[in-house]
Amino acid sequence: MNEKFEQLIERAGQLLTRIEAILPQPLTAPDWNASTAWRYRKRASGHGNLEPVRHVAAIRLGDLKEIEPQKEKIQRNTLQFVQGHPANNVLLTGARGTGKSSLIKACLNEYAAQGLRLIEVDKADLVDLPDIVDVVAARPEKFVVFCDDLSFEEGEAGYKALKSILDGSVSAASPNVLIYATSNRRHLLPEYMKENLSYKHTDDGEVHPGEVVEEKISLSERFGLWVSFYPFTQDEYLAITAQWLAHFGTPAAAIEAARAEALVWALERASRSGRVAYQFARDYAGRHGG
Repeated sequence: MNEKFEQLIERAGQLLTRIEAILPQPLTAPDWNASTAWRYRKRASGHGNLEPVRHVAAIRLGDLKEIEPQKEKIQRNTLQFVQGHPANNVLLTGARGTGKSSLIKACLNEYAAQGLRLIEVDKADLVDLPDIVDVVAARPEKFVVFCDDLSFEEGEAGYKALKSILDGSVSAASPNVLIYATSNRRHLLPEYMKENLSYKHTDDGEVHPGEVVEEKISLSERFGLWVSFYPFTQDEYLAITAQWLAHFGTPAAAIEAARAEALVWALERASRSGRVAYQFARDYAGRHGG
């Protein structure tokens, strides 16, 4: 009888172990010395972890050309944050490939020695942001929570979670955390022609958006700093291309000779973005032994 009872206890213990393994676990602090950047990853089991980025992108602020006004705003805000002064959450919007996410990574490299750290969070995991903030709240470093290519469809859970966090809810407020997000949509939600019908016209000629439009605008307005990026002109594109070619060791004469090829490359991709310029420079330098 005692033997059967002991077997039952053992099996119950094994069952509890299996159940605990699949239940969500509290987020634990990683080894903060492992990197200057982390990614938040949630597994199929529901467990979330902060995983160190072993090879942080080496891009520097000096590598980014033709976006000086945007660079100045982001750099100033980030420096204020690192120095312990008031700073804003930032929304970077505009044309693709113009340096939005690269600028954030460059700021990390610029101020990592002063205690800046970065945590990349996918929009689907923004509901867990209060847990992430709890883990870092007592740390001496300053953390930028980075959401790349952020946009929402109607009814997504992360939308309301982010809206609450940006409002400074009790669970999310922390002086050592800011949110930097990039998006191709200024208001982060899809906008439809029919919504224009909801605008109201007053007797004195003013125009006021309807409730649907107001709701869509309300999230982006919670970011204290908006920074807009625009498509590059041909001259700006060629200047960026030349900078990257020089970065890869291409001689000045070859850089000048590559202009026509660079324009064809952009034409084939229907884009004169910084990303396209970088891709061309890598191809050209690789083909010519740069």
